Amino acid sequence: MAGGIGSRFWPMSRTAHPKQFMDILGTGQTLLQQTYNRFLRLCPKENIYIVTNDSYVDLVKEQISGIADAAILSEPMRKNTAPCVAYACYKIAQMNPDAITVIAPSDHLITKEDTFVKAIKSCFKKAAAEDCLVTLGIRPSRPDTGYGYIQFVESEANESDTRIKKVKTFTEKPDLEMAKFFLQSGDFLWNSGIFVWSVKSVIKAFETHSPEMAALFKEGDPFYNTPQEVEFIANAYTRCKNISIDYALMEKAENVYVRASVIGWSDLGTWGSLYDHIECDEDKNAIVGKNVISYNSKNCIINVPKDKLVILQGLDGYIVVESDGILLICKKEDEQQIKTFVNDVKITKGEKFV
Repeated sequence: MAGGIGSRFWPMSRTAHPKQFMDILGTGQTLLQQTYNRFLRLCPKENIYIVTNDSYVDLVKEQISGIADAAILSEPMRKNTAPCVAYACYKIAQMNPDAITVIAPSDHLITKEDTFVKAIKSCFKKAAAEDCLVTLGIRPSRPDTGYGYIQFVESEANESDTRIKKVKTFTEKPDLEMAKFFLQSGDFLWNSGIFVWSVKSVIKAFETHSPEMAALFKEGDPFYNTPQEVEFIANAYTRCKNISIDYALMEKAENVYVRASVIGWSDLGTWGSLYDHIECDEDKNAIVGKNVISYNSKNCIINVPKDKLVILQGLDGYIVVESDGILLICKKEDEQQIKTFVNDVKITKGEKFV
């Protein structure tokens, strides 16, 4: 899934060039390229499909060398993750009704790739053997209010991988007190947004829990993998609901499992999450930029172009980001407000800044 705009990473992530197409960590690869190469360890390149917005198709082709046009599923508008998943899975089912699929965001960081591959293969095995929906859950390391949480019950007696647990509840982003409770209880995991299932199981789940969306994408069966697919999808997206896969299926279905994993994961959803993955100086400032000088400043995230000279004095716990003529200075603890800032900018200053 590579169609989002990453607004919480504004002003670096912008509508025209969102974060999945950027080398945010300075590794020499964009997040999309890292994700694509990670999945080459799990399946051949001809089995990797990228769902993205119409406006990002050229960016995908630039960054994934030699990708076939048929492997890029182009969405005419943003309608959240449920239509994205439905489109991909109904299309794949036409090619291989027995396919097992993994759905993953293109902009996440995973540092323990060997462990990740092992975890996904275990989920593949579960999904191939049973009618179930499996998600990857991350052992929480702190009471984070920016993630959704999954509560689980202990593994079933016949479970070959004891890290696979039956899901009890999904909880949206909690407040700090609730997040602390989740961490202490020991039976909650972060929701990674990575899913594994057979196309048969997910289509059955759509039919049961989101019948309108199931009926809509079922209409495309004669058109998937034909020249008429583009026209069908353009029409379907004007008619389908804007809803996440969590709301549409995962929170309603009974046959949901989670595999507890420690894979060095971050959704890199906020500047604060990036802070943990950049080497800090002696004052615990995470600096990306060649010409930054700080005085009596600590615990800051500073990301500026290499040709800009930036002097900081007396800041503690701030985000300082400059990109394409936009400067953001914001307290780290208030970073969840960045989405609000972006909306206000759009209203008062127009689209060119977002």
